[in-house]
Amino acid sequence: MSSKIAVIGFGNIAKAIITPLFENKLLNPEDVYCLVNSKKSLEKIKKNYNYDINIFQANTKDSEIIWDCQFKLLSVKPQQLKNIIEVNKNKRNLLVSILAGVSLENLVKKFPNHKCVRVVTNIPITIGKGLTGISWGEGITEDQKNFIKRLFENSSKIYEFPEYLLDIFLALTSSGPAIIALIIEALSDGGLSGGLQKQLSEELVMEMILGTVSLIKDTNLTTAELKNMVTSPGGTTISALRVLENKSLRSALIEAVVAASNRSKEFS
Repeated sequence: MSSKIAVIGFGNIAKAIITPLFENKLLNPEDVYCLVNSKKSLEKIKKNYNYDINIFQANTKDSEIIWDCQFKLLSVKPQQLKNIIEVNKNKRNLLVSILAGVSLENLVKKFPNHKCVRVVTNIPITIGKGLTGISWGEGITEDQKNFIKRLFENSSKIYEFPEYLLDIFLALTSSGPAIIALIIEALSDGGLSGGLQKQLSEELVMEMILGTVSLIKDTNLTTAELKNMVTSPGGTTISALRVLENKSLRSALIEAVVAASNRSKEFS
């Protein structure tokens, strides 16, 4: 991989991207140059992170070394973007942003001397089960594309999209885990109301969801076919589905995804 990689911001997602590269011997810790916002963050990473990377506090003279790296991973919070000032003027440099809602157009305006790539990923990347969507900016070579794919493929499944689809990808995959967590919580509370202990109820719900997803994937069933398999006339399942339809659960979930997508567009 590239001899030097700069990581601007080093939160959970950035760690999840970089750490597997160390674990798989694809990258050396001494070749990573990390920029963080505060001395407290710097000291915390030095104390707790398992790999000895080069780390600098923002707005110090030493920190300017990160701009000498030909590849940069931008992973600060969107509201912190205004504090990042491009220093290096080498137009061969490549910048990959994982900031939600920050468009390629705005990235190019902010970093005019970089080729820019926009990436959306989700929280399961922290356990190597992520979903990552990539939109390529102008002038990205095939070698650069392959390099970026290698960066993410150790921790997630990769999809390539035109940029206009990244907002809906974000809504489904990045906001989706919170929606699924809410559903798990609600279903387990249903079990609780029927007399099950909370921990057992949550365990049953999660195992049921994992089993259901595996059944659909392994047998190529459609969701409608699976629903029909377990729904009998006058039975318990149709009684449950009737309540959900009366409460407009289907519509609520659709609108939740649309709302998350629209909010991402507003950030742009």
